Amino acid sequence: MPRVLVRTTGCQMNVHDSEKIVNLLLHRGWSRARELEQADLLVINTCSIREKAEHHLYSDLGQLREWKAGGADRVLAVGGCVAQQEGDALLRRFPHLDFVFGTHSLRWVPALADAAREGRRAVRVAELRSLDRFDWPERHPDFPDATPGRAFLTVMEGCDLFCSFCIVPRTRGREISRPAEGILSEARSLVAGGVRELTLLGQTVNAYGRHDRRREQSRRSRGADPGANTTIGFADLLRALAGIPGLRRIRYTSPHPVFYDAALVRAHAELEALCPHVHLPAQSGSNSVLARMRRRYTREEYLVIAEALRAARPELVLTSDLIVGFPGETDRDFHETLSLVRDAGFVDSFSFKYSPRPGTPATDLPDAVAPALAQERLEELQTLQRAQTLAYHRSRIGHRTQVLVTGPSRRGGRQLSGRDPAHRVVNFEAPEGALLAPGTLHGVDVVAASPHSLIGTLAGSPPVRSTEPVGGWVPIEGALP
Repeated sequence: MPRVLVRTTGCQMNVHDSEKIVNLLLHRGWSRARELEQADLLVINTCSIREKAEHHLYSDLGQLREWKAGGADRVLAVGGCVAQQEGDALLRRFPHLDFVFGTHSLRWVPALADAAREGRRAVRVAELRSLDRFDWPERHPDFPDATPGRAFLTVMEGCDLFCSFCIVPRTRGREISRPAEGILSEARSLVAGGVRELTLLGQTVNAYGRHDRRREQSRRSRGADPGANTTIGFADLLRALAGIPGLRRIRYTSPHPVFYDAALVRAHAELEALCPHVHLPAQSGSNSVLARMRRRYTREEYLVIAEALRAARPELVLTSDLIVGFPGETDRDFHETLSLVRDAGFVDSFSFKYSPRPGTPATDLPDAVAPALAQERLEELQTLQRAQTLAYHRSRIGHRTQVLVTGPSRRGGRQLSGRDPAHRVVNFEAPEGALLAPGTLHGVDVVAASPHSLIGTLAGSPPVRSTEPVGGWVPIEGALP
């Protein structure tokens, strides 16, 4: 039985694509390799959002020549966004690479792997517009469940917004939404298999179904048959999912600010299963930079959405993506980003220096920011964010939360780790003899905080007292009864 190993970089969509590849190969008679030397097929699923990720791939491929030469039947493949972008150029550059497949060609991996084992190299990067792209076999009994109790669920793919810095429309294609019944059917199957938390995926996930509804309205206005309504509003989809018995948590990522409406905000107030956490990319706090980025909203409009979400769900946590050093960014622009971090109250953020992407309009913009200055700005931004994150974590001390256990904490011992509804990592002590399986939900009392996580004890257990910082934990005096 041949064995496959998949290495993944990039977003949650890439992670889920890797899961689909492994599951598909399991259904075709493959097994999973746990380490590189066991693998007959190595698949590298790539990200091209930043130039650094591409350079890392090229370095990896160079180093893998020795691995490839170590076995006559070994197969090396590259998929994902870099593969979609570069196509057969990768085969020409790396003679030991066997096949390349794009983001629309996952289902072809078994056939490409079989061809490679017969000595045939190939590239498949054509864009697929058919709804068949959403049809996948159910989880194989041997599927490696890396996140027990949690699962990703694709509801739409692609993007039609064409932000000036972003390569996603070129690597993921145009927007296409999955029929609602297919989504609900897969969700019910996952919950029946033990999943308690679903994360809905899409490049602009809250744009789900918008083109279908627009086409339906156009047909109605002409007096024509509207046809099959395969999608519903995003808020309606959330409500339908929330009605599935046994589904305890729903998340979605990544939304775009321009697709928030009253129905989606109201869903956060009314659906208990919808987690009090929204990751809402802002990219910049400067209106002039946002205009050059083609983000289609202003700083003020972004803050209105943030305020509306918090009014609907007061405990809601907001996180974001931010770019510094975008062409033409002045000191004033940068300080407006810092003030947005404060005004929006971001509990966490992913922040990066601008990275030019081939074929995007931003590469032609004047007034590039010097790399050293961009680095200084990034460090200042991240220092501010760390302080806000720690302040939020400290505010949670003395409160009880519900944790979905992911497994042992990195600290070892009896300490376990998991995520709470606000998507915060919670490390907590389990009593001796307690069997808390990954994928189960448990109440935890928060007793201390670190910049990276909450620290707690299992609800009902004797609290763990501490008077000195240990291993980076920051105990707060007076937090324990």
